[in-house]
Amino acid sequence: MTGKVQNPTLFLEKRSYRRRRMMDALRLLPIAGILLWILPVFWPNGQDGPAAPAPVAMSSAVTYVFIVWAVLILTGLALWWAVGRRTDDGEAPEQET
Repeated sequence: MTGKVQNPTLFLEKRSYRRRRMMDALRLLPIAGILLWILPVFWPNGQDGPAAPAPVAMSSAVTYVFIVWAVLILTGLALWWAVGRRTDDGEAPEQET
């Protein structure tokens, strides 16, 4: 038997782990935005037939799109600010290759 450790436990510091998850959320934000913007396509319209639910007004769909747009911008800014703040706490930013 050798003195090597067979199964070392990997420890991730909380700050760097959370910062990485926030960066992952920033990367997934455009995909979530596209999925949310596509959603009005599936809403009922007047051409679906008489048994279909009541159609959604175009003004409601446009309002939905702009609300989603504003929420995506605010979420992106909040995540960007949080990632930047965690980097300014004395941690060196990671270099991705």
